[in-house]
Amino acid sequence: MATTETIWPLEPHTAAKHQLLGQYLDAWYPILGSFNKRVVFLDGFAGPGIYAGGEPGSPEIALSRLLDHSAFQRMPNTEFVFVFNERDKERFDSLENRVATIRASRQPWPSNVRVHTKNESFVSLGEQMLSGLNGKSLAPTFAFLDPFGYKDVPIELIQRLVKYRRIELFIYWDYNSMNRFSTAGTAVDPHLEALFGTDEFKSAPPAGDPKRKQFLHDLYQQQLRDVCGFDYVQSFEMVNADNRTGYYLFFCTRDLTGFDRMKSVMWKVDPIGGRRFSDVLAGKTVLFQEEVDTAPLRAELMEHFAGQTVSIQEITNFVIGHTPYVSTHVKRKTLAPMQKDEVIACPGQKTRGQFPDGTLVSFPAR
Repeated sequence: MATTETIWPLEPHTAAKHQLLGQYLDAWYPILGSFNKRVVFLDGFAGPGIYAGGEPGSPEIALSRLLDHSAFQRMPNTEFVFVFNERDKERFDSLENRVATIRASRQPWPSNVRVHTKNESFVSLGEQMLSGLNGKSLAPTFAFLDPFGYKDVPIELIQRLVKYRRIELFIYWDYNSMNRFSTAGTAVDPHLEALFGTDEFKSAPPAGDPKRKQFLHDLYQQQLRDVCGFDYVQSFEMVNADNRTGYYLFFCTRDLTGFDRMKSVMWKVDPIGGRRFSDVLAGKTVLFQEEVDTAPLRAELMEHFAGQTVSIQEITNFVIGHTPYVSTHVKRKTLAPMQKDEVIACPGQKTRGQFPDGTLVSFPAR
């Protein structure tokens, strides 16, 4: 898609990205809305709000997932604030028209849902939001940052916006540009330094080296942890029709439960590995769906807990926080077969193959 277009066709990888966003919000809204007086959804690069075929953009997805949620009527005392920002004036005009259409179709509009449309650069918007806090904490916020390219997303600004504990970030990272420019020594360097918060990208392996992609990916992921202070960061790779990596989506949180939920959504989009979507396979029917391969998880548990007796909760937390797998992969798909193979023991277990809270699992020494 040319960045000069106002409205463009919906690509398969964008539809997959929206699937990740929408399904996660289904879980996020009732959890945050039930225990907080104010919740914020920030879309820093909202676009025109609609695609060429009439498909909804991210602002409409975010709104409809709340308004159509079965729990919404049970949260009348929670204020839901939506901030949709788009820098390009023509796209912004389209966005405003789309938001107006949505509001008109949803009358009477709920009094606890506020929508703000902004025509700013993301940097300008971020500075305005920070200055408006006047030392107060930002309300629980889901920040969706989906820019074109690599400009206007300095990690230093993101760090200041997400320093409050109850902030989650879902951010686009343009690998195609990283691969092209990271060691080119060009005028792009200042933008990349702002993006990464370091100039270590210049040390990436040369173009063509198979280790180059992993180096750049891992550097940005580590910066999200170290600079922004996120405890948990998970990436999702988007592969284009040429079977090349176009970009990654990084989900960042400080909450283990939220991390498990987003990773579970990623596994729905990619049932085999939970980490990758390819335009090449979009729309094609898989006749024989493979089972999730938990052999790597089994090996990792044996290594990490060797010689120990630990609780099922400790095992589950380790799987969520330190492996690609999620909580639903732990008991039936991994531990039960391990027990059947007599690889592990469960002292005091009432029913073999079942692992309720409080169950202890003993792993053999190396």
